[in-house]
Parts: sequence; C-alpha cells; structure tokens
Amino acid sequence: MRRLEGKVALISGGASGIGFATARRFAEEGAGVVLGDIDRAAGARAASELGAEFEPLDVTSDEDWRNATDAVFARHGTLDILVNSAGIAPTGTIEEVTLEDWRRTMAVNLDGTFLGCRHGVRVMKQGRGGSIVNLSSVSGIIGGHNLAAYNASKGGVRLLTKSVALHCARKGYGIRCNSVHPGFVDTPMLQELIRTSRNPDETRSKLAASVPAGRNARAEEVAAMIAYLAADESAFVTGAEFVIDGGVTAM
Repeated sequence: MRRLEGKVALISGGASGIGFATARRFAEEGAGVVLGDIDRAAGARAASELGAEFEPLDVTSDEDWRNATDAVFARHGTLDILVNSAGIAPTGTIEEVTLEDWRRTMAVNLDGTFLGCRHGVRVMKQGRGGSIVNLSSVSGIIGGHNLAAYNASKGGVRLLTKSVALHCARKGYGIRCNSVHPGFVDTPMLQELIRTSRNPDETRSKLAASVPAGRNARAEEVAAMIAYLAADESAFVTGAEFVIDGGVTAM
C-alpha cells in the first residue's frame, strides 16, 4: 500500500533515528519527503540515500522554521504532513541538572515542537490541511528520577499537542495533531545514553529487562505508527496520544 501517495512531508531531525526511519517509511508509502536537520552533512547524505529533499533546520530557530516551511510550500504548493521528531535526552535529577541543560532541553524538545506546530499550521491552512505528529515519549506520561528536564519537556509536548488539535478543529482548518510516546528505542540517542553511563553493559541489560516485551523498540516500529497518523485512514484521530512502549506504561 502507498498510503501517502501525493502527499508532501517535512520531518525535523530527519537525518537519524526515528526521524530517518520515518522518512524511509514515508518514501515507501509514496510521499514526497523533505528532511530537516541541524546537521547539514548528515541531512544531505540521508536525503541522497532516500531520494528526498533537505532543508537546513535548527528547530530552536523561528527563522529556520519559517524558511523551511515556506520553501516546502513554494516548491510543492502544499505541506500535508509535519513530523516534529528532533530531540535530545539529557539525564539528571532535580539536584544534578544545570540551568543551562534545562534550558537547552526545553529549547530543542518543547520550543522546537511549538515552533514546528506554529509554522506547520500557518502553511497547512493555506493549502488542504494536514497532519502534525509530535514525538513525545513515555517520559511525557510517567516520571523518571533522573530525567527532570526531559520529563518536563516531553510532558509539555503531550499537552501542547492537545491544544493545537483543539484549536485547529475549532477553526475548521482540517489539520490534525497527535503525539507519539515511544519507550526506549534503539537509536543513536539511546546508544549514546548507554555509552556514557557508568556501566554500559549493565545499563543495556537493565533497559531491556524493564520492558515487559523483553526488548527495546526498533525505530521502524515507531515509524509505522507515525505513518498511520499521517495517512487518511486516521482522518478522525486528533488530540490523541499513542504509546508504543512494549507494555512499560501498563505496569
């Protein structure tokens, strides 16, 4: 099935991890894909591999978001799908996290999603509406003792999503907005978290053991959920949160 045939998608953080897996899935489903990423070299390589387009995008920059969304609309006459996938995941308890780390986490994870939604709505309402998918986390639903900044940022994404969805529904824009909440996903971000832990082997084992399903998610599994939310078959789904965590939040 090519469920996204004729649609145009912009994916932030598209050069790696869940963003790249989503870009690949979208391309397979027939979408025209534009990758946005702060890493120009990685973004260009990823776009070349997928036969996609690339737009430089620092998600903390209002100007970058305006330029990227305007460029997509100018080239294609539409923006049907926006995936806010860029994010960072620093660790630290309330006593350990620095104000600098706190502000950086909020800037990337929450401000970046806010700006993406704001400019996505601005452009989508000029066209035929569309679907916005925000990457939150199970950490936006349940707490972690050493994830003070990350918990706060992803919890913010969860409720920002609902506010955007309700506003667009009330305005009749034809724009849906939903959030996806993965657990631990085998991505470069997770591998870096494991690598920098005190005991990487022990951390890796503990993470897998903490999941009722017995393993971490694959990025492709999260991308499949995002593809559903981007497609017309989810036309009546908005303001909702979709958990993909192997049962973690069921405990």
